[in-house]
Amino acid sequence: MSARPEPAPPGAVEARGAGPGHESSDDGDILLASMGYKAELVRTRSTWHVAFMSFVLASIPYGLATTLYYPLQGGGPVVVVWGWLLVSLIILCVASSLGEITSVYPTAGGVYYQTFMLAPTNFRRVAAYICGWAYVVGNITITLAVQFGTTLFFVACVNVFEKEPGVGVWDGATYQVFLIFLAITLLCNAISTFGNRWLHLLDTFAIFWTFAGLLAILITILAVAKEGRRNADFALGGFEVTSGWPAGWSFCVGLLHAAYATSSTGMVISMCEEVQRPATQVPKAMVITIVINTIGGLLFLVPLMFVLPDLAMLVALPSAQPVPTIIKSAVGSSGAAIALLIPLMVLAILCGVACTTAASRCTWAFARDGAIPGSKWWKQVHPTLDLPLNAMMLSMAIQIVLGVIYFGSYTAFNAFSGVGVISLTVSYAAPIAVSMFEGRAQVKGAKFSLGKLGWLCNSVAIAWSILAVPLFCMPAYLPVTAASVNYAPVVFVGFVVIAFVWYAAWGRKNYRGPPTESLGEDPLPGEPNVGGPKKD
Repeated sequence: MSARPEPAPPGAVEARGAGPGHESSDDGDILLASMGYKAELVRTRSTWHVAFMSFVLASIPYGLATTLYYPLQGGGPVVVVWGWLLVSLIILCVASSLGEITSVYPTAGGVYYQTFMLAPTNFRRVAAYICGWAYVVGNITITLAVQFGTTLFFVACVNVFEKEPGVGVWDGATYQVFLIFLAITLLCNAISTFGNRWLHLLDTFAIFWTFAGLLAILITILAVAKEGRRNADFALGGFEVTSGWPAGWSFCVGLLHAAYATSSTGMVISMCEEVQRPATQVPKAMVITIVINTIGGLLFLVPLMFVLPDLAMLVALPSAQPVPTIIKSAVGSSGAAIALLIPLMVLAILCGVACTTAASRCTWAFARDGAIPGSKWWKQVHPTLDLPLNAMMLSMAIQIVLGVIYFGSYTAFNAFSGVGVISLTVSYAAPIAVSMFEGRAQVKGAKFSLGKLGWLCNSVAIAWSILAVPLFCMPAYLPVTAASVNYAPVVFVGFVVIAFVWYAAWGRKNYRGPPTESLGEDPLPGEPNVGGPKKD
C-alpha cells in the first residue's frame, strides 16, 4: 500500500472519519471547511427533501414508462417485473455503499472527491480525474436522456388521439421532435434557475402527485380492462424474445429499463452542500429512495402486465413508447388515456428539473478544482441566484449539441440513456473499488456504517458495474443497421478522449485534485495554503 497523507490538523479528521471528532459534529459547513472548501451554497434541504429529490431524479413511474420498450423487446413480463426487482436489489447495495462513503466525505464533489480521498497516494489524482469526468458526463447525459425521453413520450401521448385506426394525429417530424426537446430543456433550466429556493417544495409535491397518479392508473386500467386481463402466469412469467439476441443475453440487455430508472442513485450526492447535516441526511435519503422506488415501480409495472395487449404490436411501434398504447388499450378511450397520462407528463418535467439541478452542481464542483477546460467561468456562483449558473448553462449547451444526434439516428435516445448509465456506473464503482482495495479502512468510523454487510454490498456493486458497462454498449436488437446502431460507446469514448487530451495538455502538470492542504499536503507552486499547516 502507498503511504497515506500525514495527520491532518484539528477539524480535518472529522471529515475523514479518522477519530472521535468525526462522531461529534454533522454540521455541513464545519465538515466542508475541514475538507478544504468554502461554503458557497445555501443549506435549505432536510432529509426528506433530499429523499424526495432523489425520488424525483428517478421519477418512478415516468422513468420506467419511457424505457419500457427495452424489456418488452428483451423478453416481456419476466424482464419487466423480475428485472426491475433484481436491479432494485442491486442498486440498494450500490446506494448503501455510496451512502456509507458519503457519510465520511459529504461534499458536492461526490464520488469524485471520495475517490481521491480513498485511493492510494500514487494514483489518486488520475483515479479522481477519471471518476470525476465519468460522474459529470453521466449527470449531463442522463439529464439529456430525461429531456429527450420526455419529448418522445409527449409525442406518443398526443398520438393516443388518432385520425384513423392505428395512425396518430401527429407524425412528429425530426425537426419538430428536436424543437420540442429544445423547449423542454430550456424550460427545465429556467425552472431550476429562477425557482431554486422553491425546488424542495416541488420535490415534496412530486412524491404525492406520483402516488396519486399511480393509484389512478392502477385502479382504472384493472377495473376497466377493455380488452380483458392476462392471467398471472403471463403477467408475471411470460417470456417472449423478439430482440434477436439469445434468450439469456436478451434478458440482460432488457435491464437497461431498470438501470436507467435507478441510475440517478448517486446524483443526489451533489446536493450535499445544500443540506444542513449531509453526513447523515444524504445517505439515509439515498437508501430510503430505493425502497420507495421499488414499491412504486411494482405498483406501476405489474398492473400494466395484466392488461398488456399484443407484444409484437408493442415492440413494432415507431415511437418506441408503448405505455400510452397500453393505457389506451386498457381504458378504450383517448380522452381517458390522456387523463391517466397527464400525471406522468407532469412528473417528466419535474424529473428534468431535478436532473438539471444535480448536473449543474456536480459540474460546478468538478470545475471548482480546475478539472474542466475554462474552470474559472464554470466554478462561479451567481451572487443573487445562489446557484452555479454558468455550470448549468455549460451542461445545457452540451445537451443541446448532443441532441443533434437525433437527426442521424432515431435510436439516439438509446445512446443518451446508455452512455448515462455507463458513465454513472463507472463513477459509482470508483470510490467503492478503492475503498475495498484499501480494506475499507476509511469507512470504519462512518456515521452511516454498513458493518458486516459492507463487503457484501460493495462486492455486489462492483460486480454490477463490470456487467453494466459492456451490456449497455450493445444495440437493443439485431440485426443492426446504420440507423439503429447504439451510439453510446461512441459518445462515451468521445468524452474519454476529451478528458485525456485535457489531462495531457494541462492536468498532468497543473491538476492536483481537491484541496488537500488541510490534510497536510503541500499545494502546487503558486497555490495559496488555505486549509492548514503544510507537511514538514
